[in-house]
Amino acid sequence: MKNRAIVALFVALILALPAFAQTGSTSQGQPAVSPTQATDQTSSTSSATVGATGKQPLQAETHEGFWGRVNPFARKKYVQRQTQPIRDRVNELDELTAANTKMIKDVDSRAQQGIQLASAKANEADQHAIDAGNKAQMAQQTATQANTRLTSVEQVVSNIDQYKATNQTEIRFRPGQSVLSKNAKAALDDMATPLKSQRGYIIEVQGFSSGRGQAAIATSQKMADSVVRYLVLNHDIPVYRIYVVGMGNAPVANAEEQGKAKRTSGGRVEVSLLKNDLEQLASTTPDQGQPK
Repeated sequence: MKNRAIVALFVALILALPAFAQTGSTSQGQPAVSPTQATDQTSSTSSATVGATGKQPLQAETHEGFWGRVNPFARKKYVQRQTQPIRDRVNELDELTAANTKMIKDVDSRAQQGIQLASAKANEADQHAIDAGNKAQMAQQTATQANTRLTSVEQVVSNIDQYKATNQTEIRFRPGQSVLSKNAKAALDDMATPLKSQRGYIIEVQGFSSGRGQAAIATSQKMADSVVRYLVLNHDIPVYRIYVVGMGNAPVANAEEQGKAKRTSGGRVEVSLLKNDLEQLASTTPDQGQPK
């Protein structure tokens, strides 16, 4: 009976020993802290680096206790109490990681949208610049053409009364007659037919006849009038484009005789076609009508 009591007391002592060791490790293992040391520890803790969760890092337990770092008799609640702060920190880090990932995705999406918008604006600006360059080039070409046109017009206007002989025909008449022959009509047709589509020209008709005084002048005028009448009636030449003069037996310069004047020996009419630069100006701008 006595032996049983001793064995029961020994077993109870063994079972109570772990609990006593855990309690003793927390109370006896820590040395006494003075107020000065407590203030220093508080200031050092507040100045420690703050983690990503905004909390101070977990402090590793330096006291080993009665059983050392591993307690073979540790209870489940004790283990949970020791590991709960670690699980809390891990969960907080997971939440922070998820939030950061979402923020990164949002920032990346906004950055991509901004890049696409900037690229579209840049392309639109490039297109506007190209259009502006094309319009400027067209305006420059138009200005150059207008300047060239203006120079041509100024030159034509300045020389509007300067006519140059382009064609000349001589019509022969028998003495005392003013009727056009078949050859004379053919020569006038060759000269007058192309004039229907032209402008900026005049026709000079000069009549010459043999004889003296007013009789010669009247005869030359009749021959010149017959030429003018044929041109007006058969070729619709405007009268205001024809200048007629009866020269009679006036002396005429002959190129073959080196400019020496001589008098005509028979009836004849000299028909000269003279043109200025107005026809050339009209040909450059067919859409714009020119005065006839």
